Amino acid sequence: MREGLFLKKNIDKWKQYQYEAGADPDEMADQFTELVNDLGYAKTFYPHSKVTQYLNGLASKIYLSIYRNKREDGSRIVRFWKTELPLTLYKYQRELLYSFLIFFLFCIMAAFSAAHDETFVRGVLGDGYVEATEENISKGDPFGVYKGSDRLSMFVSIAVHNLKIAFMVFAGGIFVSLGTAWFLFKNGVMLGAFQYMFFAKGLGWSSVLVIWVHGTLEISAIIIAGAAGFIVGNSILFPGTSKRVHSLMRGAKDGTRLMIGLIPVFVAAAFLEGFITRYTAMPKWLSIFILAASFSFIIWYFVIYPIRMHKALQRTNSGPQPSNVLNK
Repeated sequence: MREGLFLKKNIDKWKQYQYEAGADPDEMADQFTELVNDLGYAKTFYPHSKVTQYLNGLASKIYLSIYRNKREDGSRIVRFWKTELPLTLYKYQRELLYSFLIFFLFCIMAAFSAAHDETFVRGVLGDGYVEATEENISKGDPFGVYKGSDRLSMFVSIAVHNLKIAFMVFAGGIFVSLGTAWFLFKNGVMLGAFQYMFFAKGLGWSSVLVIWVHGTLEISAIIIAGAAGFIVGNSILFPGTSKRVHSLMRGAKDGTRLMIGLIPVFVAAAFLEGFITRYTAMPKWLSIFILAASFSFIIWYFVIYPIRMHKALQRTNSGPQPSNVLNK
């Protein structure tokens, strides 16, 4: 194989290994094995080429990373939250954006439909829920539904329910992302109809200050679960140079990593809904503070921090750069 063809065939894979190196030791070991094979080929046919120098440096870097990770097994949990999950989030920024846009679009569509069809909200939320809410509004306690059971049982049932929904959103990705899109559609429509119901009755901003105390974390986690589902679906649809089964295994591993990262988010959301949201008359400044803190955490940890981690990883990379190899 000519050197130019060898370079063209593999350069995208090498770039991924350099800039988006697997945080999981097993994944890095797989990358190292592939690089050693490519390096052996390059040494055989292009022994004095810049491609060979580049592959040698990249393989050495990944080997050192594997060795360092083996020595750091005691801090595995810390490394997961500090490095592995953020780098996975950065790797799949596109899927996260798609999940957000799809969910938001369906919310807007539901609100628009509800504004033009007075039966739409009942069709989505059910007559029982709408009538119970209207009864609470007539009693002067529009958010009384959050006071219907004791705190602990409400916390547990909400946490289990939300985790179940998130798992279905994630698992739907196995149907080439269509299942995930369907669950995002269902939840987006429900949220849009639910929120419109309160705005239509003049309680819109009051509902935001009450419901989004827990809803900020809860809805954000469902959107991120949607991204995890799209990771699985896209790994089937777009395997790249890998075998489809290997691509699916890698996508399932990365999607599962995101889902593990969402567990404490759902638990925190359930705690807020079970123990805090029931205090519907809490001071506005406190509601705004909780809402803003939740939103800031989601934006920082799931968007900003992964970008910073990726940039820090780029700065630590050594050896010839892919651009130099391309322009050799």
